[in-house]
Amino acid sequence: MAAVLPLDAARPHKARPAADARSRVRPGFSFGKYREIVVAVALFLLFDLGVLVLNFYTSFQIDQDTVAINLAGRQRYVSQRIARTLLELDAARAAGRPYEPGTLAELRAGARIFELSHAAFKAGATVPGGDGKPVFLAAVTSPRGRELEARVDALWQPYYEKLLPLMQDGFGPGELSAALAYSQANNLRLLDAANDFVTETQVLGASRASTLRLVQTAGIVLALLNFAFILFKFLRRLQTSDAAIEAVDEENRAILQSVREGLFLLTPDFRLGSQVSRSAQGLFGRPLEPGQDFFALLEPLLDARALADARDYVQLLFAPHVKEALVQGINPLSEVEARVHHRLGHEVIRHLSFHFNRVVEGGAVRHLLVTVQDVSARIELERALASERQRSQKEFEMLLKAVHADPTMLAQFVGRAEAHLLGINEMLRATSGAQGETAVLRGIDEARRRVHAIKGDAATLGLETLAAHAHQFEDALDRIRQGGAGDLGQALLTLPLPLEEMLHKVGALRSLTGLQRRAATEEPPRGGTTINAMLARLAEHVAGDAGRKVQPTVALGALADLPPPQADLLREIAVQLLRNAITHGIEPSAERIERGKPEAGKVVARLTRAEGEWVLVVRDDGAGLSAPRIRERLLELGWYTQEQLDTLPDRQVVSYIFKPGFSTADALSLHAGRGVGLDVVQANVQKLGARITLASTPGAYTEFRIRFPA
Repeated sequence: MAAVLPLDAARPHKARPAADARSRVRPGFSFGKYREIVVAVALFLLFDLGVLVLNFYTSFQIDQDTVAINLAGRQRYVSQRIARTLLELDAARAAGRPYEPGTLAELRAGARIFELSHAAFKAGATVPGGDGKPVFLAAVTSPRGRELEARVDALWQPYYEKLLPLMQDGFGPGELSAALAYSQANNLRLLDAANDFVTETQVLGASRASTLRLVQTAGIVLALLNFAFILFKFLRRLQTSDAAIEAVDEENRAILQSVREGLFLLTPDFRLGSQVSRSAQGLFGRPLEPGQDFFALLEPLLDARALADARDYVQLLFAPHVKEALVQGINPLSEVEARVHHRLGHEVIRHLSFHFNRVVEGGAVRHLLVTVQDVSARIELERALASERQRSQKEFEMLLKAVHADPTMLAQFVGRAEAHLLGINEMLRATSGAQGETAVLRGIDEARRRVHAIKGDAATLGLETLAAHAHQFEDALDRIRQGGAGDLGQALLTLPLPLEEMLHKVGALRSLTGLQRRAATEEPPRGGTTINAMLARLAEHVAGDAGRKVQPTVALGALADLPPPQADLLREIAVQLLRNAITHGIEPSAERIERGKPEAGKVVARLTRAEGEWVLVVRDDGAGLSAPRIRERLLELGWYTQEQLDTLPDRQVVSYIFKPGFSTADALSLHAGRGVGLDVVQANVQKLGARITLASTPGAYTEFRIRFPA
């Protein structure tokens, strides 16, 4: 990709790609850009502060007016109590009774309270409130209030002077009469003045309450207007921003719909971001949901160990102190095999590669940008190249071994192999489905014997690549033979290709034999590898592949005294019996030790001439032939029923090891399992006009002996 897509998010209802885009459109705060909103908010705060201060001040004044109203009302009440107590004291005097202490106390308390409150109304002072607690009473400041206070003062001061003697004990009747006379003469005037004063304080309080309501109303109206202005400006800005965001979101959606890679964000809690590219859905073969657990998505694709490694790796990427470049090379998700279903519902295998990039903000890793690519084509190409490289390497090794092989034996092998393969080719050309199933299967069996002989000869010379091709050709022949009574003619059409491949390999070896002959005319002849050493090496190679140890003894030097046709047939017999002895006779080392045998098995292949005949002996000290095991295998193959097997003697049962397709091997391998090796032996014995004898003791040995006239 040319650039990393901005896939972060800022608001829950907006896509993460748009959020990163917003950060690029609006990289920082600009006072000039938001001046109107900032000024409007500042004015709004100032209005609120001003209204709050005015409310506080006006409320304080109203509290003062309330105190004044209450105390002005108390003044009116106290003036009436003073007049009443004077009448009570005068009535007691006239009756000759002593003055009641409570009445005197009430008179004196009323006079003091009136005097203190009156003084406070004039100049302001702290006086006892209605509940007896001290309260501050502010001086009357309004013109009407000052006027009324002056009227009260003009009436009260003479009144208070006449009451002063009564404030002390031992006052005389004349002092009481003077105070009572003044009270009766001026009480109504004082009451009127007190009433007017109360009314004035109430008017002042109501005025201040009206002012407070006006201030509050004006403040609310101004605040609402300011808020409407802010809202208008904010909505315009928001509309502009949303338009920019929608444009960026649309671009992101277009990108996520068109990119071929899978793209999504991974959050610190390992969940998918809000947007996922369309290709990611197809790569995983199922819908991907925002918020889906990333490792739950990977769980069907990885084993437990690989999933744990992936979790540890992603956690490392979210650690800001870990260098991203240092951990890229240990990405366990660089190649993940996934089995997905395409649109037609068929399962396909894909190879996905996950790449992670950090999204860092403020020194912290906020997200990981995950890129998923389908690297199946690359993997297939790499595997094809590796396979081709391996094939070329094996062919080179085969040619290298052929160079070091005995020239005569190599030339003989090439001649025999070409003859076998060309014979198979002629046989296949002459065979058709119209000849009948029996004739076709007979031709297939002959082809299997010839290919098996080539495989044994190639293994003897160390030409493993050619032996492997022969093994594959045997697979093709086995599939046709086991296919039943189908279209055999059509099945035979699959054989020319592997046959041509083998002919090509043998042709390369023929060219090599020509080079060897030219080299032999220019250089002194070299000893080369004898047949004994080659078969001994073959025995060790087969034993190694089968997980066994063997000590081969090979003495077939007398083959050089035989005519080439007989020598070739006898050598093929020796190869097949040697391979058979190791794969079916020699036990694994642990089993041999358990039975008290040496760890390495012994295999002997010897050709001798005595009493006018040639004798080939191949003997091993392995497990021997087991008639019960052969019976069991015949039953598994369906060749006989249990009732039929019960009627057969062991000698006849053991003879089935020479039948085509019979093998006691548990699994097919390069060296055993097809049931062809002993079939080749028997066919060659018949061509030699020889006779074969078999001797075996279970757990001790097996010996094949082939005799034919010298």
